[in-house]
Amino acid sequence: MPSAATRDYLWIAVGDIHDEPARFDQIPELSQADGVIVTGDLTITGGVKQAELVMEALRAHDIPVLAQIGNMDRPEVDAWLSEKGWNLHTFTRELTPEIAVFGVGASTFTPFGTPSEYPESAFAAWLEAAWQRARMYPHTVLVSHNPPKDTACDVIPGGVHVGSMAVREFLEEAQPDICLCGHIHEARAVDRVGRTVVVNPGALAAGGYVVLRSNSGQLSAELRVLE
Repeated sequence: MPSAATRDYLWIAVGDIHDEPARFDQIPELSQADGVIVTGDLTITGGVKQAELVMEALRAHDIPVLAQIGNMDRPEVDAWLSEKGWNLHTFTRELTPEIAVFGVGASTFTPFGTPSEYPESAFAAWLEAAWQRARMYPHTVLVSHNPPKDTACDVIPGGVHVGSMAVREFLEEAQPDICLCGHIHEARAVDRVGRTVVVNPGALAAGGYVVLRSNSGQLSAELRVLE
């Protein structure tokens, strides 16, 4: 039997679903997937009822789903995801014996007063706590709803960078293999912070998603867009 280091794995990552999971079924790699990762924003200021409808749609394919809140999800969704054993926000999970995934959902403060916004200091503390567990693995994937500041993944019209400095500083220091992010729909992009590959697929309704692969122990993330 092949070991975890030599067996190939594939995960699908999506985000910014906002109560619209319909395009998820169109992802061609879904039939091969070992799991699904949601970077945040299951709903539009929704609670458990709305999040449950989205998660039912994602879980209909009988593959594991890990998810976390974005800034648009009410805090009660975070508690519900934890109760179900699906939460990534402030958790470290094992994808394989060689790969850990750890998450930080919600967002820093926005002009819109959305349900789950926190100061940069909270993100710095959450990241450090999760990293203490994740760093024991040879390979690591950070799932951050907030994109790191000053990258192609956090730019809004006008060329303004609105990402998280705490996430940026964490990536510069810790250098996980991959950072999957979201939040800024118009900043669908791939970038790097040092050796860390940063991918923002944008909103699922616009067709963006990420194929995360482990091939012979080598971890990669590829941005794809549905036609």
